[in-house]
Amino acid sequence: MARIAVAEIWTFRSMPGVDPQSVDLTGFKVEATDGSIGKVDEATYETGASYLVVDTGPWILGRKVMLPAGVIDRIDSDEQSVYVDLTKDEIKDSPEFDPDVHRNDSDYRGRLGSYYGRG
Repeated sequence: MARIAVAEIWTFRSMPGVDPQSVDLTGFKVEATDGSIGKVDEATYETGASYLVVDTGPWILGRKVMLPAGVIDRIDSDEQSVYVDLTKDEIKDSPEFDPDVHRNDSDYRGRLGSYYGRG
């Protein structure tokens, strides 16, 4: 995983030909560097606080994961796919998704930012 500054982990990267904020990513397939991990269940586009919630389906027992926007490498609107700079194991080992606090808990976001921003 490439090292990303924790402050930048919640911001979409610049992507030639695609404005991530103009595409509804809900339902898009999510591809790790080593294969498919699920589909986007929720996407937010808040400045400095953007993320995806991904439903992994049966892959890791129906667990949902929260991925900060900064881990997205590219978006293919034609294929309806989001490609992330993470392996399946990095995603599987991520902090547990908490649907009750993921939107407003700064400690939770801090743990995720630290986990995904590490090199």
